[in-house]
Amino acid sequence: MGFVKPALWAGGAFAAVTATALVVRAGLAQHQARLTASRERINQTLPVHSAWWREHAHADGEILYVAIGDSAAQGIGASVPRNSYVGIIADHIRSATGRSVRVVNLSVSGATVALAVADQLPRFVGYEPDLVTVSIGANDIADFDADRFREGIRRVLDAVPSDAIVADLPYFYFPANERKVAVANAILREEATGRGLTVVPLHDAMRREGFRGAITQFAEDWFHPNDHGYRVWASAFLPAVLEQAMAKFPRQPPVDA
Repeated sequence: MGFVKPALWAGGAFAAVTATALVVRAGLAQHQARLTASRERINQTLPVHSAWWREHAHADGEILYVAIGDSAAQGIGASVPRNSYVGIIADHIRSATGRSVRVVNLSVSGATVALAVADQLPRFVGYEPDLVTVSIGANDIADFDADRFREGIRRVLDAVPSDAIVADLPYFYFPANERKVAVANAILREEATGRGLTVVPLHDAMRREGFRGAITQFAEDWFHPNDHGYRVWASAFLPAVLEQAMAKFPRQPPVDA
């Protein structure tokens, strides 16, 4: 190999680095474009899911199940609305008790604790549910304020019955968010325990899935759960939910022919 002048070598190296940077930049731009398109497709399902739950809220059922929550309760990211954790819970109650279940899903996509207080709690008044689940607070993490969160969660927990089943906040994977989640979950558990409410371990259920969970639990927007992710969410609720449902509604033995 012949001698390469330093200036020529430096120029070639610079050109190679520049070309690589342009390729990486183009790849990132394409990824961002795909992610933006995916989020737009997910957003287009918001009114579809909301309408589905409003329609099904009028169905008859021996057991009345009321859910308070955000887009996860709506099932955004699932293949169909009933595959949200709320729908999965309802199906398990039907199977375990042998009874019909009416689901009133008060959740609203994008709801924070404060928005749940302002919108969902007024609509909760008047219902006499047999079972209540609460999963709210994930949307508070981006702009988290501990005092504001505590005030809001107090008002939510004061409004639900003493046997309501409350989930802690989900696992956020990234350390900066997880530090805020840890504070929020400590507040939630303190306030729930003081009221004798059952808190189910949603955070741990997601974290146990590990790195594989980050790949397999999320919809195409990389934010909302997919069908598998919602089964993980439901698994955190089901032991407490089914214990309560079976205590209130023991499965009836089949009638002899």
